[in-house]
Amino acid sequence: MNLVDRVKNILLQPQSEWQVIEPEQTNPQSLYTSYIMILALIPAVAGLVGTAFIASYFGGRIGLGFVLGAAIMQYVLSLVMVFVVAFIADLLAPGFDGQKNLNQALKLTAYAMTAAWVAGIFAIIPLLGWLLSLLGSLYSLYLFYLGVPLLMKVPAAKAVGYTVVVVLAAIIIGLVIGMINASILGMGAVGMMGGMR
Repeated sequence: MNLVDRVKNILLQPQSEWQVIEPEQTNPQSLYTSYIMILALIPAVAGLVGTAFIASYFGGRIGLGFVLGAAIMQYVLSLVMVFVVAFIADLLAPGFDGQKNLNQALKLTAYAMTAAWVAGIFAIIPLLGWLLSLLGSLYSLYLFYLGVPLLMKVPAAKAVGYTVVVVLAAIIIGLVIGMINASILGMGAVGMMGGMR
């Protein structure tokens, strides 16, 4: 299936699309190169453009190099985060009477993230964009929940609990990754400020 059809189907008819996705044979490398790496570019590029616009509006006080570095870091960390969430989903599945299968967990995570990545286009709109992006992220959580019984074989009665635990674990790890990102970017900003003296 091509990328546009997959995006459209997972967003507009997720229940039937999860049934199509479940038996598909894929490996992490092809899933990353043909889907994840492409869609994860959307929020990174939109954020870059939106931040560059804000920077130019305020007289260029934020260096373009810093903004570009932040966008690249966001992109790389989002690629890492997809695998981390998939790893967590795989690890926790047996505790909810599900089946361990890292490939299925990666498919579940990648395709569920579609809504968040597509909504990431709104990062191009300064200030208001985060709200629209948040709505996309919430829809991604719903997509994840819908895919859990099929891909991870978690009984429907336990799908909510499983989804909540995976999401909470992902949020905690996301916060840690965010702090690492902020400290790296903070050091970059301090270095840039020192160079301006």
